[in-house]
Amino acid sequence: MTVVSSKEFVSNHDRYFDLAMKELLYIRNGRNVFQVSLANGKITGHKKPDDDFKQAITMEEFRKRTHDIIYKFFENK
Repeated sequence: MTVVSSKEFVSNHDRYFDLAMKELLYIRNGRNVFQVSLANGKITGHKKPDDDFKQAITMEEFRKRTHDIIYKFFENK
C-alpha cells in the first residue's frame, strides 16, 4: 500500500499507474484520500439507471424552474 500526495501523483503519474497495477495506491488531496483501482480487461455493458437517474431533469426544465422561482422572488418585492 502506497499513499502519495495529489501533487506528487500528477508529476509522476506514469510511475504511480504502474505501481497501482502491483499494489494498492491511495492519493491524498487535503483531508480526502482516493483509492486508485485497476479495471482488468474491457469495460462492457451499461449499468441500469438508478433511482437518482430516474429523477433527473433536462436542462430546459431546470432553466424553466429556476426562471419561475427567480421571477416570483422579484415579483413579490
